[in-house]
Parts: sequence; structure tokens; C-alpha cells
Amino acid sequence: MTCSPTWEEIMEKIPDGQTAQDRPDIVARVWQLKLGTELKDLDEGVLGRVHARIYVAEFQKRGLPHAHILVILAEGDKPRTRQIIDKMVSDELPDKEKNSQLYETVTTCMIHGPCGAAYPNAVCMKDGTCTKGFPKPLLEVTKGNVAGYPVYRRRRRAAGVVLINGKEYDNKTINQWVVPYNPYLSQKYICHINVELCTAIPAVKYLYKYVYKGPDKAVITVEAVRGEGNQTQIEPNEILRFLNARYISPVEACMRLLDNSVQGKTHAITQLTIHLENEQMVTFRSSDDPAVVVTRGKHTMLTRFFELCASEAPENQVAKSALYQDIPKLFRWDTKAKRWVLHARVAVPPKRTDVL
Repeated sequence: MTCSPTWEEIMEKIPDGQTAQDRPDIVARVWQLKLGTELKDLDEGVLGRVHARIYVAEFQKRGLPHAHILVILAEGDKPRTRQIIDKMVSDELPDKEKNSQLYETVTTCMIHGPCGAAYPNAVCMKDGTCTKGFPKPLLEVTKGNVAGYPVYRRRRRAAGVVLINGKEYDNKTINQWVVPYNPYLSQKYICHINVELCTAIPAVKYLYKYVYKGPDKAVITVEAVRGEGNQTQIEPNEILRFLNARYISPVEACMRLLDNSVQGKTHAITQLTIHLENEQMVTFRSSDDPAVVVTRGKHTMLTRFFELCASEAPENQVAKSALYQDIPKLFRWDTKAKRWVLHARVAVPPKRTDVL
């Protein structure tokens, strides 16, 4: 989801003679409200029952924020047929007569290019090809898993010419340039919302790495200039010549000043250690006693899990029927004692319906 500077809520609050770039505070506030509303829609099942969700907000150098949202659907709501995939994700231009608002949003925000051999200088072009894979192939029906993603239906349209964003496209093949979107989300939020289905483990791993890739950076040069007469002498400071700095846009600065969250998830994450027998990683200082270091590294999450499974204590019997990845749901890891401790069970008042 990408912030739109033409959102009605932004335009109404910006004084005459200014643009969205002049008021990052307004953009930050509206963006946070819009993002929160979309996350609420997702949690309430717009795409299906949500099993887990994470999001990370990023800020482009020109100042427009966008969010990467990964949603894991409940097992029964995962799209497994062409018909369900086509309802969830569309790659075709909507009917202008039946839904003019959605048509306007798609043609304004969800059309890629044009690029290709006829436009070699397009931003997305590299070595003669589009880095985003456009134009996409035309298909009458959606195909299943291809490299971790479905190949969506893109049917041919009637012959003619369609004018989009001041550029002429062949109406017959215009669907080749449509970015995948969800009709409900695009019509409601009137901005760029790219919706994709992911169906393979390697693709899922890549997505999680991508969303947590970190902030933008900028490389700057610091130089001293001296002028003598008509001559200018540049004396570069070798120490400060290149400073690898983090880039914070005005909108991101406002987001942080307003104490707005730039990332979130529905579940707490516990990183479980995995190692071979007696090959666990141990960290120590050069001044530490070797005997203490060996003792400290004796117990890990994994070895303590094995001890739980072998324990005859009544409170540990539940571990015998649980897998290693399920242990954090039943126990918590005591860092100081280096052992698993059963979660405390507390009574919940009837009025706390939110946790029942």
C-alpha cells in the first residue's frame, strides 16, 4: 500500500499554494489513519480469516510512505482454486460503465509502464528487459504455482486504443500492464495497493527478508573549497569524504515525532536455537573463566526441550505431546536460569470479553 498525495483527506487540510510535500505532518497523520483502517479490514477478514500478519512501513526518498503487509490466512480460507484466486486478485481493467470509480483508480494507480523495447529509457528497464516482468503474458485462465506465485488471468479485450495517464495503449493487450490488485481494497482506498498470492516456501522466506531489509541510506561527500583570485581549489577531507548515513525523509521524521509505529505484528516471535549435539554456539569474553564458559553453554533451548520430554514432573507432561516449535506457546524461556517455565494460568474476569 502506497500513500497517495491526492487523497481527499490530505487535499482538504493543505492550504492554498502548498502541496503534500510542504506538509509532511498532514501526510503522516492521514497515512497512519489509512494504514490502520486497512489493517483492521484485513484482520476482520476482507481476504479471509487471518491466522497471522506483519507489516513494515517504509519511506521513499521523495517522501511518500508505503507499507509491506504479509498476511497468513487460516487453513480453510487459503485460495486453492482458480475461481477463488480470481475473486481475490484481479489483473484486468475493470468495466468503465459498471464501475467508473474502480476504473479511475486502476487506470491512475495500477498501470505499469509503458516499458519494453519501445521505451528503453524507462526507469524499470535494465539490460533491455523490465525488472518487474512487464508486459505480462495474456491468459484466458489463471495458472497455479509458477516459481512461488500464480500466473493470473489476463484476457484479451476488444480492439482499439485506450488513453491512460496521457499515454496511448492498445486496448486489446492493456491487461498485460495491469498491476495485480484487489477490487475492494483499491476502490475503498483509492491508491496503489498491489495484492499478490504467495504459494511456495522459498518465496515466503524471500518476502520476510525483503520487508525487514532496513532503512534507506545515502552516501554524501564533504569537501572544503578555497578561492584565491580567479582560481578555486578543492581540498577533499579524506576522513569525511564518504559518510554512509541513514536517510530519514520528512514524513518519516514526523511519524517518529508523533510516536506512530512503523512496524507491527499480530504474534510475538521466539527464535528457537537449533544445533547438533555439543555443537551449540557459546559467546564469551577473553577474560572469562573457561570452566564457567563451558558450564554456561551446556544448556540451550533445544537441550532443555529434550529434558522436558524426558521429565516425569506433572507440569511437564504437556511437553511430551508438543513439537519443538509449539513449546513457546506453552512455556516461556527463563534467560537467567536457562530453562523452560510453564506459562502461568490466571483467572480472567468475565467482563474482559476481549481475551475470552
